[in-house]
Amino acid sequence: MLTNSIVLKKKTLGATLLALGLLTSCSKDYLDLTPRNAASTETFYQSQTDAIQATNSVYSQLQQTGMFNHALWGMDMMSDNSFVGGGGAGDGIEFQQLDNFTIPSSNPVITEHFQRAYLGIGAANQVLLRVPGISMDAAIKNRCLGEAEFLRALYYFYLVRAYGDVPLVLTPAKSPAEASSVTRTPVAAVYTQIVADLTDAITKLPNSYTGDDLGRATKWSAAALLAKVYLTRGTPADLANAATQARAVIAGSGKSLWPNYADNFKVETENGQESLFEVQFKSGLNQYTLDGPGSAINEFWGARFFGSPYVVPSGGYGFNIPEKEFVDGYETGDLRKAATIFVPGDRYPDGQIQPASLEGDPNGYNVRKFYAGNLSTIWDSPLNVPVLRLAEVYLILAEAVGPTAEGLEAINKVRRRAFGLPIGSPSAKDLSASTPNFTAAVLRERRYELAFEMDRWYDLKRTGELFRLPSLIAKGVKSTSGLLPIPQAERDINPGLTQNPGY
Repeated sequence: MLTNSIVLKKKTLGATLLALGLLTSCSKDYLDLTPRNAASTETFYQSQTDAIQATNSVYSQLQQTGMFNHALWGMDMMSDNSFVGGGGAGDGIEFQQLDNFTIPSSNPVITEHFQRAYLGIGAANQVLLRVPGISMDAAIKNRCLGEAEFLRALYYFYLVRAYGDVPLVLTPAKSPAEASSVTRTPVAAVYTQIVADLTDAITKLPNSYTGDDLGRATKWSAAALLAKVYLTRGTPADLANAATQARAVIAGSGKSLWPNYADNFKVETENGQESLFEVQFKSGLNQYTLDGPGSAINEFWGARFFGSPYVVPSGGYGFNIPEKEFVDGYETGDLRKAATIFVPGDRYPDGQIQPASLEGDPNGYNVRKFYAGNLSTIWDSPLNVPVLRLAEVYLILAEAVGPTAEGLEAINKVRRRAFGLPIGSPSAKDLSASTPNFTAAVLRERRYELAFEMDRWYDLKRTGELFRLPSLIAKGVKSTSGLLPIPQAERDINPGLTQNPGY
């Protein structure tokens, strides 16, 4: 929800470019004018309100094209959960390139993702440089700095997993020449900084928020992300650290699993009892833009031009269609299926029935998880996107410690909820120490628990399954498909950015 007139859950920020530090000085005297209608980077950071606005601008990049309002959908299509769908060969070509692993370095999705993440990092760097000098409430200052560290770590986590070595920029550039001459930093050093940022953020962030501040990063957001970072690096020491952080979140956050899995994906229960961090969306402020406070997922993933009236405003576009193998893989009685997927015969709120097939969707499947109904505005859903949930923390713990009593209880809590069983009591659906290939069982549980939360491709990459699955081999996955290409637009500006192999 987030206060102080920011483009996040409720309001609008007018100083995002300033907070990003995109206004640079010029050597010509006649251009060195004091702005008459806006603050400059040097004059903006004066008050507590300024500090909070600048911090909120770091969050705002998550809502926009390149992050959770466009690009990260494409990563799902590079996994085994879904395919492009859409309206045919000429529709969504940028996503088709991802789906078929024929990605040119000019692909707009990979370009938007790279650039948007660095806009978020730039905004975080401004906060970390300038907020310490503001005279303001010490607790709010600490919180702003912790939020900026958490968000910078989050942006870098997406970048390093997608592109490998990436420029590690920790302070605002002093000139365009400096900004366009950065080089790629090894993955290990980027992860070291991510861990450092999250470790410090844990000491600065509060345990929780109330009122309009709900949705901000907490101490437990940072600890959960740190657990996921350690799991991703995956050395024995990292796994031990992942378990430590996961235990801390489970024991100290005050969070609990919703008895009903579907409550994680409703407007009325967002930022709720299971949520550790969500990207905040708000409808009714604009439409037909991927860079506003509303989410376009409802429209892009909705059933393609189906219904009379359409089941989503102006007709859905039918992208990110669940694969038949994924849908068939649900265990009998798994209640997550009905919360995640529309299948033929399902009824919409207005009574219309999901058909047996749709254009671009021969099996009649659509993602239900982020369906918000037939809204009055276009590309403008209010439904948040979860980034970190307590259920994932249980699965991180299970993977980190293996089929021990602790690990089994962690994964079984998630499974019991999936089948509508009491979360704290043993059940017939529990895995046991004799479960074959426990690591694969955890990965499978992650697939169905976190489906379409834009996480599967990263799981396949870190476990090596990306290169072994027959369905992806048939699509054309290559040995170099574990990394995206460095965008050509960035390399044109900065020839010092080397390209990833295979591109």
